[in-house]
Amino acid sequence: MESLKLPKGERERCPTGIEGLDNILNGGIPRGNTVLLTGSCGTGKTTMSLEFLVHGALAGENSLFLSVTEASSKLLSNVIPYEFFDESLISSGKLTFIDMAAMYDRLGLEKSEFTFEDISLLVDSIGEIVEELAIKRLVVDSITSVCYRLKTEEKIRDFILRLGKVVSEKGCTTILVSEISPKEERYSLYGVEEAIADGIILMGNLERRGDLLRTLQVVKMRGTQHSRTKYVLDLTPVGLLLVPLLKGGGGV
Repeated sequence: MESLKLPKGERERCPTGIEGLDNILNGGIPRGNTVLLTGSCGTGKTTMSLEFLVHGALAGENSLFLSVTEASSKLLSNVIPYEFFDESLISSGKLTFIDMAAMYDRLGLEKSEFTFEDISLLVDSIGEIVEELAIKRLVVDSITSVCYRLKTEEKIRDFILRLGKVVSEKGCTTILVSEISPKEERYSLYGVEEAIADGIILMGNLERRGDLLRTLQVVKMRGTQHSRTKYVLDLTPVGLLLVPLLKGGGGV
């Protein structure tokens, strides 16, 4: 995947490999950004995160999926249906899956609530993995599950700021998956996550004529101009496809 030539002064982009999304973002996510990928159950957040990592791995960028909510072995079943997925990406180390539960166990972080010292230990450990494996794309799925152990807004702010700073300095672009209820008026569980993140990509479900359509909208993205139009999202074997949502509720 070739880097797009940008006007002087514009930041280097991390192309997601999802053509419609890269068009919305004028070339991709600004390199080093921490992006909140948020939405309710069944909107395609994990699928999109995996596609972001697979495209990165195919382009030669080492990519890491930190799984907080389910075993990595189960996640692979979501990747295999993609026509462009190659299992050698995993054996070659281009695409790595790590279960956060194993990391908690190794660091002695089995407690229900983390202290600031625990946060520092966890962030440093993630930073070491990113550096050791030369990771350029990172997904944490989900940040909401991590927040359950942080409890307070102050600790959540500290964790996300620390993590963003550590991995960004290593040239890593990060997606934090956020779980919200369909009727939630904010983009994250506590509201802190969305304020700190460099970008917010909102995924949702829209009922139209008896069908449940998946939608995607870039709410904010620091470092680039972007469309705020809502798009209809389709999950296919060749990847995520996006078409603008017409005012009447349908796609083009």
